[in-house]
Amino acid sequence: MGRRRTEHEEDTEINMTPMLDIVFIMLIFFIVTTSFIKESGIDVNRPDASTAERKERGNILIAINESNEVWMDRRNIDLRAVRANVERFRAENPEGSVVIQADKNARTGILIQVMDQTRLAGVTNISIAANQDTR
Repeated sequence: MGRRRTEHEEDTEINMTPMLDIVFIMLIFFIVTTSFIKESGIDVNRPDASTAERKERGNILIAINESNEVWMDRRNIDLRAVRANVERFRAENPEGSVVIQADKNARTGILIQVMDQTRLAGVTNISIAANQDTR
């Protein structure tokens, strides 16, 4: 009635260890190769420029909206806090560049002050975001 096991029969089971090893190695690979970008947190209406160039990466994004508010890392910050925030981001990524996204209706004086604070934080590679003019 019941089937008896003999010495030569083995339990058939699937060994999952090699598959789990591959999954964990792939996970580590994707985590290491992912670039983390700090977003400013708001959308701005950037001005058009016929000489605008596409920049592949800007690691530190600073946004200035039409109400002249400064945004970094999805937070509204005071103009005096720009330097400290940029220094903190630079500690995480010393080779990072700064991209300032200023609304076309924002005051130029605020943009210059943000640029000054960024330079005081030790950043020399500063870009201002613009839309490419397609005319």
